[in-house]
Amino acid sequence: MKKVTIIYWSGTGNTEMMAQAVKEGAEQGNTVKLLRVEDATQQDVAAADAVAFGCPSMGSEMLEEGYMEPFVASLQDVDFSGKTVALFGSYDWGDGQWMREWADRMKGYGANVIGEGLTIQLTPDADGLQECKALGATLGK
Repeated sequence: MKKVTIIYWSGTGNTEMMAQAVKEGAEQGNTVKLLRVEDATQQDVAAADAVAFGCPSMGSEMLEEGYMEPFVASLQDVDFSGKTVALFGSYDWGDGQWMREWADRMKGYGANVIGEGLTIQLTPDADGLQECKALGATLGK
């Protein structure tokens, strides 16, 4: 059984829907904690076996600047060795550059990132929510 923590920021509710689906996928035999980034700490990340982070693309394809960006920046001192990380988020326009940069950043922190992150345009449909559940299941293995 793994300790899985999912930390997200959502402005319109799309990424929150994704976070709930990732949680559902990760719950099979695992202990899962779902937190808004405003309520998360470095300790939540350090204590987990696997972590998912969710944030939509903001502005010119960047992480949300008020909460998520400062939180991610604070994680550079966390030991990610042996820790699996999943990234996900919604977007309106662009080509996913923010997610690729985020994945590279987390890899630079030493995280074992699953793929290049899961992106869904606008509100996730049934297929998108299934992708989120599958990501959670992979994270929980």
